[in-house]
Amino acid sequence: MATLEKTEVHGSEFPRFLERVAPAYWALATVLLTLPAFVSDFVMFQIMGWTYITGLIALSLMFLAGYGGMVSLGQMAIAGFAGYMVAIFGNSAVVNISQGWPWWMVIPIALALTMVVATAIGWLAVRTAGIYTIMITLAISAAFFYFTRQNYELFNGFQGFNSIRPPQLFGIDWRRPIAFYYLSLFWAALGFGGVLYISRAPFGLALQGVRDNPRRMAALGYSVTSHRVAAHALAGLIAGIGGILLTWQSSQISPGTVSIGAAIDILVVAVIGGLRHPIGAFIGAFIFVILKTFAVDALVALGLSGERFQLLIGLGFLMIVFFSPDGVLGLWERLRSHSKRDPLTGKDRGGRS
Repeated sequence: MATLEKTEVHGSEFPRFLERVAPAYWALATVLLTLPAFVSDFVMFQIMGWTYITGLIALSLMFLAGYGGMVSLGQMAIAGFAGYMVAIFGNSAVVNISQGWPWWMVIPIALALTMVVATAIGWLAVRTAGIYTIMITLAISAAFFYFTRQNYELFNGFQGFNSIRPPQLFGIDWRRPIAFYYLSLFWAALGFGGVLYISRAPFGLALQGVRDNPRRMAALGYSVTSHRVAAHALAGLIAGIGGILLTWQSSQISPGTVSIGAAIDILVVAVIGGLRHPIGAFIGAFIFVILKTFAVDALVALGLSGERFQLLIGLGFLMIVFFSPDGVLGLWERLRSHSKRDPLTGKDRGGRS
């Protein structure tokens, strides 16, 4: 009888979990899952695929900055490192360097090495704070960029690697628009759910405590350094997955992928979306991809030079940050708060001032 009751309790946990999911998430999931039926291959592969990948890499930065209070400019370098490992250990057009190992060996090795590198970067970065953390991670990114551009024996110099394709798993060409859309959506959703779960788990709560008051957490017996380094390792895993998907999408990896500009772009994406919630990384990524894709056409339509498309991206970034330092999420919260207030009394419609 006791066993039966225990089974019934555990059996009811999953429906309860589903009930806790906000209706907005169900609506968003429905839209994203059915989107390929309504949009073109270009939108699926280039717009949405790039959004999910950029969002994953920005999610790793959001995890570090939002929950750990550590702003890192090394996440694009970590993502690029994972892409390089897939090219070096797997298959590419550069047959004299690529080893041609099977995908089921290449991907775990690439992600494991990426986590090792992210842990090493974290071990160095957590000994600094504020602007010094930003500078040391920027210096590491710059060093990796110049190293890949100048090293031909391992990274093939400024040419990099091309013809890097995802494996033909289950007889599916995962680089075709629909297949790649669902592949990138799956990993984006997994990364989003994983970060959301970790943020509410004991480790995530301790990490947020370390962010808010490291001295008090140390006095309570928590290892501040260990939590911060572990956060870098987890963020490295997320960025590594994004880097592999990015390499498969573009079918190449080169020093331009890990340039200083690309590292700053990830910071822009995270700040535009907002660092307070994991969904901000994907909101920022969508806005960034739209601007990056259509900025040239918009400038030409206005009679301006298309070469100045970065200006439009920069203006969009400044406008969002100017009106809301917390990004789009902060702007949304302000609008919701304003809509709940009575315009005459200034009180909430529920009666609170």
